[in-house]
Amino acid sequence: MPQASWIITVDELKAELSSPAEQRPLLLDVREVEEWEESRLEGCVLVPLSDFVSRVQNVMTEKDANWVIYCAHGVRSMHALRWLEQQGYTRLRSLAGGICEWEEAGLPVVRGATPEAP
Repeated sequence: MPQASWIITVDELKAELSSPAEQRPLLLDVREVEEWEESRLEGCVLVPLSDFVSRVQNVMTEKDANWVIYCAHGVRSMHALRWLEQQGYTRLRSLAGGICEWEEAGLPVVRGATPEAP
């Protein structure tokens, strides 16, 4: 069972993303590239769960940075969060319901591939 402190709701994340830049969480998308191209949160970093262990520490260099991890529905992000916690990362949360819940709430996403796509 996930601990409540590991979870952030869509409404809570929306509010935090409206905060001043230095207070906003960093966003980590653990879905696959094809899913990322369909829709993603603006400013997110993509590290697919399939390549996670080999790539994530190159992206998440500070173990005390404030990260929100998300996937489609919240399952893969919890797997990633638990692994990161075992590696000593301390400020991690998973988006409840994932990007699907974000989109169902009518909140904005970025669509399509970009020149910097992984």
